[in-house]
Amino acid sequence: MRRPHIRRVAIAVAVTTAATLPGPAFASAPNGPARAATSASSPVSAARAAAFAHASATGVTHGDTLRAKDVMTDPDGKSHVRFVRTHRGLPVLGGDMVVHLGKRGEYLGVTRAADHVVEPSTVEAELTPEQAERKAEAVAKGDAGTARLVVDARDGAAALAYQVLVMDSDTTEAGGSSTVVVDARTGRIRSNTPNTDEFISPSLAATLRERGESATPRTGTAAGAATGLSGLASAAAAGRYPATATGSGSSLFAGKVALTTTRTARTSYVLKDPTRWNTETRDAKGQELESFARGKAFTDGDNKWGTGTTSARTSAAVDAQYGIAQTLDFYKKTFGRKGIKNNSAGARGMVHFGNKVGNAFWDSTCGCMLYGDGDGRVFKKPLVVLDVTGHELTHGVVDATAALEPTRVDDDGNQYGEAGALNESLADIFGSDVEFSANNPKNPPNYLVGEKLGLAQKFLRRLDHPSLDVLEETIDYWSPAAYDTEVHAGSGVSSHAFYLLAEGSGRKTVNGVTYDSPTYDGSRVTGIGRTKATAVFYRALTRYMVSTTDFHDARKATLKAAADMYGANSAEYKAVGSAWAAVNVTAANTPAAGR
Repeated sequence: MRRPHIRRVAIAVAVTTAATLPGPAFASAPNGPARAATSASSPVSAARAAAFAHASATGVTHGDTLRAKDVMTDPDGKSHVRFVRTHRGLPVLGGDMVVHLGKRGEYLGVTRAADHVVEPSTVEAELTPEQAERKAEAVAKGDAGTARLVVDARDGAAALAYQVLVMDSDTTEAGGSSTVVVDARTGRIRSNTPNTDEFISPSLAATLRERGESATPRTGTAAGAATGLSGLASAAAAGRYPATATGSGSSLFAGKVALTTTRTARTSYVLKDPTRWNTETRDAKGQELESFARGKAFTDGDNKWGTGTTSARTSAAVDAQYGIAQTLDFYKKTFGRKGIKNNSAGARGMVHFGNKVGNAFWDSTCGCMLYGDGDGRVFKKPLVVLDVTGHELTHGVVDATAALEPTRVDDDGNQYGEAGALNESLADIFGSDVEFSANNPKNPPNYLVGEKLGLAQKFLRRLDHPSLDVLEETIDYWSPAAYDTEVHAGSGVSSHAFYLLAEGSGRKTVNGVTYDSPTYDGSRVTGIGRTKATAVFYRALTRYMVSTTDFHDARKATLKAAADMYGANSAEYKAVGSAWAAVNVTAANTPAAGR
């Protein structure tokens, strides 16, 4: 029996200040870079002390320990410290929070995932770890690792539970891993969540198979603007290795592209980019690998990669490496973000994942992108398109920040709930931004998602009028039914709000694509431009969203972000409110807590 849905509420308590941040200029990273909080620092110490001093607001209680996940520092000196929590030494699921500090370290407020005390009624388990592992194996149909005790505070009350990582799970696509949470007293399965974020949902894959649809991806193998010639860095010219080299790649979808690689000998190169923190793409060799170290490195003798056809295994790797590089470049030049986790570490990808896998994934266990070659029926080419990569790597950014989670997962692996839908939406939003940033004529930027996959409806999803996606039955507007809508379908609510904020309502043509975005109440929305809208949503994600943020919480988060950047009386702030109202997300229809 499906467990009832309980709305998880992110409580935001803030003290209004008059200070505003400068308006965005993407080159100067207006949202401010995040600093990885690997050790104690002044903002971390101040935020931790403030969390305990303001326990009535933060929900911190006796026995809690706060570990900083990251620190975001604004140009005006304010900081935002994201914490994960343990209680009596046990990790707390849904116990995350962001503590907001003024430039002098004073407490300004908190955004928290759980609206209740996280202390469970008992810390005595009725089940043994071995019993929990067997239950996890039974539900996830795989090989269970060691069960560990946690506090599960995600569903309205804290409970003692076991968390079990199950590898080779048959409830995930291509035998990935799943995390199962088992109630330590009753043995009830509290959640079974895949550790991969899939571009194509199981329900969509089934729909396409039932329709007998075969996607015909459009390729772009002619020379594009971003071509590159084989060349060497000065260190390589002097015979010192490894050295940075500039090569060229013939991709499946993006034309000819420049690739920065590593020269390891006079006539030997590795598809690893030292200018982007050793970002690398490897070959999974048709295996279902969740370990990047087990992938085979791509090497070449003349630094010219791929043929633009699937007959060469390196062609898909060219698309993947190019897409990963473009995604990293977008986040760095736009927000000053240094890598997916903002820790100056490279991103990783593996192509040729599994046997006939018609999907692409962000895998948090691997910490990398996994690209299938297509199932041979619906998708006949590797899913290495640029916006697929931008979408999936954005899931990695969300994992590293708000860590938005689905409410539930059904037996087929379909995910449901507003926080999960918001995760998918942000991946579509920033994946679209990656296209605009790359500005590749062979993959023109637009507000469509998956338009190069070759589907009959000409796209997978779209931000301007989401319900035109009939395959996933994506929704344009919020209603109470969004509480338990499949996440890709539900993503339309916040994606639509973003488009309206960026471009406004009504008919408009951008880069040759015509859009005609409607509104819930027939209102007219005037956009503030994609640059500002992107800045608002990124700031909201990194400062004001937590693991349980739903659409109404996202409205509050983006309003706070706009107030920070432009002021609470600004046109930008008002436009944010109008965009959310136009998708039926308002203060007036905010659901009651605990629903």
